[in-house]
Amino acid sequence: MYQFNSRIRYSEVDSSGSLSMESLLDYFQDCSTFHSEDLGVGVEYLTKRHLAWVMSSWQIVADRYPRLGERVVIGTAPYELKGFFGYRNFLMETEEGERLACANTLWTLMDMENMRPAKPTAKMLEAYVMEEKLPMDYAPRKIALPAEGGIRRETIEIRRHHLDTNYHVNNGQYIRIAMECLPAGLLQKENAHIRQMRAEYKKQAHLGDRIYPVVYSEGEEAAAIALNNQEGQPYCVVELKQQC
Repeated sequence: MYQFNSRIRYSEVDSSGSLSMESLLDYFQDCSTFHSEDLGVGVEYLTKRHLAWVMSSWQIVADRYPRLGERVVIGTAPYELKGFFGYRNFLMETEEGERLACANTLWTLMDMENMRPAKPTAKMLEAYVMEEKLPMDYAPRKIALPAEGGIRRETIEIRRHHLDTNYHVNNGQYIRIAMECLPAGLLQKENAHIRQMRAEYKKQAHLGDRIYPVVYSEGEEAAAIALNNQEGQPYCVVELKQQC
C-alpha cells in the first residue's frame, strides 16, 4: 500500500477540534494523487494525453476522527482495473496502527477531448500494482432517493474555487456543498459524528453552473442531498449517516 505521513492541522478540523469529513476526503484524494505522481502517471502525464480519472463514487467509513495535532498515516491501493473503470481503497491510521477511517472508490478514465471513457495506457497498466481489497462493509454504489419529501435549499453558483485542474467541480467540493445544505439540527446530535459518507457522481458541473440542492432527511441520523441542475437532474447525490 502506498502511504504518506501527516499531522492534523488547525485548518483541517471542525468546531469540535477533530478532523472534518471534508478534510478526511481531501487526505484520501491527495494520497491517490501522490501515488500516481510518484508512479509517473499523474496529472501532467494524463493532461498531455487528454485523459483524466473522474470520480464515479465514494464510500467513506470513519471509526474515529483524529484530533488536532494527532499524527496519522494515510494509505491507498488500487485493487482492480476493469476496462475504463478503476477501483481503489483508502486507509487512515494512527502511527500505532489504529484504524481511523477507510474508503472505497470507483473511478472512470475519460478522454477529455471526446468526453468518452478510455482504457488505461500500457504504462498505466504496468505502473499500478493491484492489491487485495481492504476488509470493510462495502455499500452499493448507487444511492436511492425518495420520490418526494425533499426540502429545497439555497441555490449555489459554481465559482473558480470549486474547480480542479480538469476545470470542473472537484469531487470534494460537492461534499462541502452538501454538508453546508443540512438544516440546523440534522446530523448534529451531541457527541455524535458522521460515520459513513457515500457519494454518487452523475454529471460534471463547470464554472458558472448553478446547483439546486434538495435535502431528504431520514430521521435525525441520516440524510441524502441531491445536488441538481436547473432541470432537476443530479450532478451528485450525497448520503450522510451517523450510524452504518
